[in-house]
Amino acid sequence: MITKEKLLETLKSMPDKFSVEELMERVLLLQKIEIGLEQSERGEGYSSEEAKKMIKEWLK
Repeated sequence: MITKEKLLETLKSMPDKFSVEELMERVLLLQKIEIGLEQSERGEGYSSEEAKKMIKEWLK
């Protein structure tokens, strides 16, 4: 979940003028990063070796 603090930091890092689409892209990216971090904390990710094996299988 995105915190208000992180959302405000994202907004402050934006240029003085930006489109709603640009803001939404950054907010969605922030949300995806937060979800990934939460999954990692719960041990729901893959190791580098596991990911490499998966990619090799996909590329066959």
